[in-house]
Amino acid sequence: MAEESVLTISDLSLTFGKGRAASQVLNSISLHVKRGEKVALVGESGSGKSVTARLAMGLLQSNKTTISGHIDVAGLDATQGGAAIAAARGRRVTMIFQDPTSALNPVFRVGRIFREVQRTGDESLTPAEMDRRSAEALKAVSIPDPARCLQSYPFQLSGGMNQRVLIAMALINDPSLLIADEPGTALDVTVQAQTLALMHDLTQRKGTAVLFISHNLGVVREFADRVYVIYRGRIVEHATTAQLFSDPRHPYTRALLQAVPKIVKTGLPELPETSPSFLDPLIVHPGCGEPGTVPA
Repeated sequence: MAEESVLTISDLSLTFGKGRAASQVLNSISLHVKRGEKVALVGESGSGKSVTARLAMGLLQSNKTTISGHIDVAGLDATQGGAAIAAARGRRVTMIFQDPTSALNPVFRVGRIFREVQRTGDESLTPAEMDRRSAEALKAVSIPDPARCLQSYPFQLSGGMNQRVLIAMALINDPSLLIADEPGTALDVTVQAQTLALMHDLTQRKGTAVLFISHNLGVVREFADRVYVIYRGRIVEHATTAQLFSDPRHPYTRALLQAVPKIVKTGLPELPETSPSFLDPLIVHPGCGEPGTVPA
């Protein structure tokens, strides 16, 4: 694995508003992600995860914000915004947003959206070449009928299919950095596990660095190499995934770990091995009411 950092955030602070209305959202954030590395940024809702991701994409430039510190994304200064980082979006740095359905324009077919994404990376590609590359990208994320998918509108696809489309779009231009902002939020756990496995496989083969944003340490444990824990706009802990789960140091990290759902045997009564026949008389227990009646 190459040692150069694709993303370096140094002493980053962010304030919304001015004067008495000012609210500090980030306080001296520092983190880095190396090429081919999967790094998680973990914290509860409102802790500053998504804001950090949008700053790295150069998407929070406003006269109502005050930004200090430095963000280097593949050699570009994202804190300054401007044409350079705008041109890099979709090419050198890409992002998978939380809700896959709302992230895709519902009035355009998937194939047209794919073409627009590819034009940001190489304007010399012909429509036929872009369609071929789009179909190959969809096959890579296990979509069984790429031609039908490209002809579909986003609302005609399931949430899991839209998520796979977004992953394929995010990787089609071979970015240096992929930011995944809670990509499994709108998905059931089975589809979420499938999309994380696909992201892991594709990024490993392409050498793309991943900043994975989540509030779920159970998911992070299976995916990330290193973890940063953010609490109220501050990084409170940083460790390898194995170290964090075996020996969490900060009370907030321990609280997040305790919040991970666990399967507990409750001792519910077991059903009989053989079910009664419909030909047997129906036994009505007290309080159940007569068959076919509604209790008062």
